[in-house]
Amino acid sequence: MTTTLTPLQAPRPVTPLGIAVQQLDKTVEMAANAQVPEALLKSLEQVQALVKGIDPYIEACSVSESPALAALAQKTAAEDWSKRFSDQETVRQLEQEMLSGHLEGQTLKLLVHMTRAQRILEVGMFTGYSALAMAEALPEEGHLIACEVDDYVAKFAQDCFAASPDGHKIAVKVAPALQTLQQLAAEDQVFDLVFIDADKTEYIDYFKVILDEGLLTPGGFILVDNTLLQGQPYLPTQQRTPNGEAIAQFNRFVADDPRVEQVILPLRDGLTIIRYK
Repeated sequence: MTTTLTPLQAPRPVTPLGIAVQQLDKTVEMAANAQVPEALLKSLEQVQALVKGIDPYIEACSVSESPALAALAQKTAAEDWSKRFSDQETVRQLEQEMLSGHLEGQTLKLLVHMTRAQRILEVGMFTGYSALAMAEALPEEGHLIACEVDDYVAKFAQDCFAASPDGHKIAVKVAPALQTLQQLAAEDQVFDLVFIDADKTEYIDYFKVILDEGLLTPGGFILVDNTLLQGQPYLPTQQRTPNGEAIAQFNRFVADDPRVEQVILPLRDGLTIIRYK
């Protein structure tokens, strides 16, 4: 009996650049069908080539992901996430696009190396790509605690960690993130680096607990994912989803906090680097 493998579904565009590429493809096609002046079509095609080529070029010129990370990404892409949900109260649908991916994973690894972090806290893990990427950069005695609210996803990630020589550096805590943060604070735990990639509507709460409860060492760093959220924070307010509005408020909240200094990088869906002064 021959088993036929189901082709992996291509991820939908979820970043400002990916959405822009998709829109440009449609615009160029419409312009060609409408027989617009040749100079206008050529100009659109040049913009299309510039925008469409950025991510593939960066991928090609960046160091390759480890075999363990590649296997984790492949396993995540092969899973039918449409049949699985997280918290039944919020009905947050899981999807492969939640994976951090190669470019962001490599960025996180280099930031761990640059900061020489030894203790890392991850708020929101999904299938563990970012956690494993950072763990690969930790020294052998380093430690990473990952918060994940979904039992199935936590088990999925732990199975992937077990296949990696760096997976033993990761401990997963399954509970709502704010609950885990309060528990860690009560235990007087302190971290050199924190990566936030969980419920967008709770970003400000995570940030406040991390700083107010002493979870981050002075001079430590907070890295925050999705801070450009499909372009919504800088698009007109009426085009924002609740998550887009939450991110816009978070970005302003951080910018107004005198305890930190920060920069937003246009990497994937936006990555903010925050230093606790």
